[in-house]
Amino acid sequence: MLKKILIPALVILAIMLSGLAVRHYLFTPVLPESINTDAFFAAEFPDLSGEPQAMAQWKGKTIVVNFWATWCPPCLEEMPELSHLQEEYREKGVVVLGISSDELDKIREFAMETPVSYPLFSGDIDAMNISHSLGNDKNVLPYTVIIGQDGSIAKTYFGLVNQQLLEQTLQPLLSRPD
Repeated sequence: MLKKILIPALVILAIMLSGLAVRHYLFTPVLPESINTDAFFAAEFPDLSGEPQAMAQWKGKTIVVNFWATWCPPCLEEMPELSHLQEEYREKGVVVLGISSDELDKIREFAMETPVSYPLFSGDIDAMNISHSLGNDKNVLPYTVIIGQDGSIAKTYFGLVNQQLLEQTLQPLLSRPD
């Protein structure tokens, strides 16, 4: 009799614990206080011409960093909105940066077919390491980070973003007095 009750109870408990673990892993946001931008600002990535660009050159601006790949459909889907965001907010001190985990030749080929209004960089494997240092503990693409003028992380997004979502974070950052 005890086995008839104990075994189903243990199965139910195991299912509940598994569900909680999955929920925690997939839906618990990384707190901005637990991550920082040091590794990002210390990094250099080649631009489309192959010239290394220091990410530190954008310190003091509001930065939307988008980690993407040419093989990632949601990454490609959000690019027109990121382009539009760059055009609309450029004069307000916002810069959008696209850092791909692809090799430079693939990014060049992609950019010829699908131009964007913001700089693209080849991060190769370092792109994922930097994205992880910026809170991408799930190693997903796309992954977007908004960095304020003070160099702190304002918000991170796992998966597909759109302009409206990004503007919700940007507006308060841009309305702060210097």
